[in-house]
Amino acid sequence: MNDGYYELSEELLQIRKKHKVIKPIKNEAKKFIDDLMQLSFPHFTEDTYYTADDILSKLTLLKRNFKSLLISLNNNSMESIDNIADDFFNRFFDINKKLWKDAHAICEGDPAAHNVDEVILAYPGFRAIAIYRFAHELYYLKVPILPRILTEYAHQETGIDIHPGAKIGNSFFIDHGTGIVIGETSIIGNNVKIYQGVTLGALSVDKKLSKIKRHPTIKDNVIIYAQAVILGGDTTIGKNSIIGGNVWLTESVPEDSVVYHKSEIRLKNTSEPEPLDFII
Repeated sequence: MNDGYYELSEELLQIRKKHKVIKPIKNEAKKFIDDLMQLSFPHFTEDTYYTADDILSKLTLLKRNFKSLLISLNNNSMESIDNIADDFFNRFFDINKKLWKDAHAICEGDPAAHNVDEVILAYPGFRAIAIYRFAHELYYLKVPILPRILTEYAHQETGIDIHPGAKIGNSFFIDHGTGIVIGETSIIGNNVKIYQGVTLGALSVDKKLSKIKRHPTIKDNVIIYAQAVILGGDTTIGKNSIIGGNVWLTESVPEDSVVYHKSEIRLKNTSEPEPLDFII
């Protein structure tokens, strides 16, 4: 190795010192959310809980692990870490109740679902929603970085990208799910159903807009079909509306609306060569 490598190594060392963490955050974050899921649902755990005290013991252990994660993020005093951990685990049972509502909404809304256990074990939409709900509480408590790590973990597993800052009501139903994007300032009401490829996005990407509402509002009982794109912080989809597949929306829709993309069908002209018959 030449002298140039030494200088570059010294530079890398200083960068590592500047961004020092105590633990490998991503691995610890994944373990933390998996432990939360295992406690929430017997479908994912090897542990057996016989009494309420067993549940409380597990919560105490998870709380301790959570504090260790917060310390590793280097942005909180010990006092604030205790307060954040207390607030998060005080909300654990409410999050769990919301997740069971989501699971039942998916089961009741999808004729292919035989029971709620199948939804919990096999549906990527439920997996993404579950991780989002825990991450959203951390986002609300202003925990740095960790909420995004968790939702990106769900994104990698499921292909569903939900920003932890989005506000989502009860009984949320993601069907299939691959390619869904839900932006940070999106607001989604109760009993909403979204299919694969839907984007709830911003009209423009500008750092100066980071503190304002950039993403749409979806009211109660709305269905949004595959590949629909809804953009803009001022865009609201009124309750009980249906947004058809491949629709592109940048303006609000009143309640009880049906919006769809009108396709055009033309017969091939057999006297002309077929322009769409490609060989690749």
